[in-house]
Amino acid sequence: MVNFSENIKKLRQQQHMTQKELAERIGISKAMISAYETEMRYPSYDVLIKLATIFNVTTDFLLGLEKQNTVDITDLDEEEIQVVINFISVCKKRKKSN
Repeated sequence: MVNFSENIKKLRQQQHMTQKELAERIGISKAMISAYETEMRYPSYDVLIKLATIFNVTTDFLLGLEKQNTVDITDLDEEEIQVVINFISVCKKRKKSN
């Protein structure tokens, strides 16, 4: 499971969530989250699916099998969606020019 531990930790930190908070949302112990983040253990399928749902990513992304991440735009209106799309386009162009 390439990059799984890194992906979980990075996603958790991006959402300003502690290991304890994440563990409580999933229904497991904080020690288990720590074990995932240090590559000591890997989650069951059920936990993997719960993690993907919490972070709004695919299980393939968590496992490091795909690089694409998603952005949840569910509660945005059309104008806000367009702003997000434009921002992503600008970032991609800037990255290509560097």
